[in-house]
Amino acid sequence: MPAYKMPRVNKPKKLKSKQVLLVANGDLRLSANQKCWAAQKAMEDQLADAVKACGYKLVRAHAYKPAEKHGFIGSQAEGMKVFANIDPDAPLIVAEAVWQYSHHVLHGLISHRGPICTVANWSGQWPGLVGMLNLNGSMTKAGVKYSTLWSEDFVNDNTFNKKLKTWLTKGKVSHATSHVTPLAKAKVPAAEAKLGEALAAQLKQDKAILGVFDEGCMGMFNAIIPDHLLNPTGVYKERLSQSALYAAAQQVSNAEAKAVYKWILSKGMKFDLGKNEKTELTQNQILLQCKTYIAALRIADEFGCDVIGIQYQQGLKDCLPASDLVEGMLNSSSRPPVTASPKDKRVLYRGGPLPHFNEVDECAGLDGLITNRVHKAMGQPVENTLHDLRWGDWDQSGTTDEYVWVFEISGSAPVEHFIGGWKGAVGERQPAMYFRLGGSTLKGISKPGEVIWSRIYIENDSLNMDIGRAGVVKLPQEETQRRWDSTTPQWPIMHAVTYGVSRDQMMAKHKANHIQCVYAKSEADADKAMFAKAAMAAALGIKVNLCGTNKAGKAWA
Repeated sequence: MPAYKMPRVNKPKKLKSKQVLLVANGDLRLSANQKCWAAQKAMEDQLADAVKACGYKLVRAHAYKPAEKHGFIGSQAEGMKVFANIDPDAPLIVAEAVWQYSHHVLHGLISHRGPICTVANWSGQWPGLVGMLNLNGSMTKAGVKYSTLWSEDFVNDNTFNKKLKTWLTKGKVSHATSHVTPLAKAKVPAAEAKLGEALAAQLKQDKAILGVFDEGCMGMFNAIIPDHLLNPTGVYKERLSQSALYAAAQQVSNAEAKAVYKWILSKGMKFDLGKNEKTELTQNQILLQCKTYIAALRIADEFGCDVIGIQYQQGLKDCLPASDLVEGMLNSSSRPPVTASPKDKRVLYRGGPLPHFNEVDECAGLDGLITNRVHKAMGQPVENTLHDLRWGDWDQSGTTDEYVWVFEISGSAPVEHFIGGWKGAVGERQPAMYFRLGGSTLKGISKPGEVIWSRIYIENDSLNMDIGRAGVVKLPQEETQRRWDSTTPQWPIMHAVTYGVSRDQMMAKHKANHIQCVYAKSEADADKAMFAKAAMAAALGIKVNLCGTNKAGKAWA
């Protein structure tokens, strides 16, 4: 027999009885991991006490890194090294108090044989809830079995402690999802069903293009739709490059950028300007964003895109200011006009938005396309956006007795969603820990009204959609500011009340960090638009669930 040099296969040490492993996944950006570490450490200490009270011991699977000043897994390569030394049969908790890049740990979770539980603190600060929901959606897409838990106070939350004990002893825990009604069991009005089916047939015949400026933003595996699932809907990807967007932005003249900026100012938007490029928003940053806006429209037109998505968190952050102001303008019907070129005066995408899916979330892109088609056909507002399902709390002002969600995204909300439109919009600098080169957000407070929320996600190698109804409420400025201060005050905010869906029901069922929102003219219009959108999605081959109730509390079945 030849004397081959056999490879050494690592054999991780088995965990002791009543021990539970913990991993803490983080950001790719060192500045974010360092700034957020204190919140993660506080959360882990509380969680360790809760696990101890159940008779178990929490054991960290990777050490704090003194040189880097944090204890997060900060890359996919690091995550692979960590999981190579983890007992694959051990119970494992992924504890998150921060935004995390799912691909850092997804590889290890896919091959892990022991029970997995994702846990987040109920806080909007960095935000762990959003990070956990993204990881949950990514594992759902990957077919990984997992449980999930959340709490505002791990030690004194009896419901959390009871469910934690169940997971520790049985290896799984479940949550009630009685608010979910499969579309097949619902009473869909005939007119809306017919419209949805006709729109689906049109899309399959006259196909659409999803312009993707580099896939996989921030490790969001759940946000990538495989071609074999997307193409049967009649939608195809045009794979574009962020480097091409950067190059095109450099070709835009200063005069064109200044014209866009002047247009924005003429509409009444205010910018919180300073002079320090490292910490403040400057006019130079805004003008670079205006160039990116023009470049994005021209590239979209060149390739015939119906919707586009810019990744922006990787790559572009090192050479351009953040694209949030760009994205918010693209999603608005009222936006600066852009011509095909300085010589070709054809106005691009005249009269409406060029729908944009933030963070190149393709599920949101498909959803936004469907929403645009349905609302245009029904004469309803077409402007829509994704938000982070960031956090929620009871209204502390006494204005309502409702549990009010904070839907909040980094700037891509259209001005038509804001109280006062452009005049109600403010531009503030993106936080430096995320964006070294700054850039303005498109900040505003969403106006009161009736909305349809939804999410497309992947489960069992098929497209699914959860859809429901909500209302946006107006809160006093002090309560709005409290919520901003608890999250990210530079970003646009929506105060949403989900009809017939409690906080825990939403967390139990939602399979993504993002949630799509669009307004309707009235309560009745919103119900009809929801049904038409659900019918169109179903006719495209998407499995649809109606969630919650109508505003009056009546179930959809």
